[in-house]
Amino acid sequence: MRIAIAADHNAVSMKRRLSAWLAERGHHIDDRGVHDAGEVADYPTLCADIGHRVVDREDDFGVILGGSGCGEQIAANKVRGVRATLCHCVFTAEIARAHNDANVLVMGAKVVAPDLAERILTVWLGTGFKGGRHQLRVDQISAIERGESPA
Repeated sequence: MRIAIAADHNAVSMKRRLSAWLAERGHHIDDRGVHDAGEVADYPTLCADIGHRVVDREDDFGVILGGSGCGEQIAANKVRGVRATLCHCVFTAEIARAHNDANVLVMGAKVVAPDLAERILTVWLGTGFKGGRHQLRVDQISAIERGESPA
């Protein structure tokens, strides 16, 4: 699986760890930056890059890491077709994939411990979209993105 990953200056250490961890499991990692904790980054640029890469199918999924992850989730979801989810626990990771077909995972390095981040990634990548009634809801979200009524 091709996974685009980016982090702002708050999460460079976590990005390095998760990139290596994912590579050890056979995933191709597309490291989009930043590469140094001293390199202050404006996360909206990173989020747009990851979002476009996923929507344009250059990568299968995206992972964005920030301090809290809150701003990153907001920014990533501005890219049409991105369904970014902020996960701080395994349960939300599973639901985000199974029910919302989330294609970008956001985590906060100041909130989620590295071991938990690995467990969240394991569940998130290993959970398939259920479709069915959930597809209707994803379609409604897409309608909202297009400026249409979700009903």
